[in-house]
Amino acid sequence: MSKTKKLSIQQTKFLRGIAHGLNPVVTIGINGVTESLMEEVETSLAHHELLKIKLAGVEKEDRKTVIDHIVEQTHSELVQSIGKIFVIFRAKEKSEIILPK
Repeated sequence: MSKTKKLSIQQTKFLRGIAHGLNPVVTIGINGVTESLMEEVETSLAHHELLKIKLAGVEKEDRKTVIDHIVEQTHSELVQSIGKIFVIFRAKEKSEIILPK
């Protein structure tokens, strides 16, 4: 997969607006980040581009580490992180989301 370019402030705001109405597609439970979870995140990102993930079974101290790991492994960009919910973005080759310049 190609690495996503760093998002501008305007692009991040645009994506946060879109993500506001989304429900979490993936939930990270007690088992944490497993190989099957990463496969699900990859599949969902390839299909949706913009993905909301819930950290249900992750301790507060470990959230940043888990988020950073997922962003790094999926070559995506972190759009937003609030409490137990975070949003990541990775554009497809034929992107359905047109980002502002």
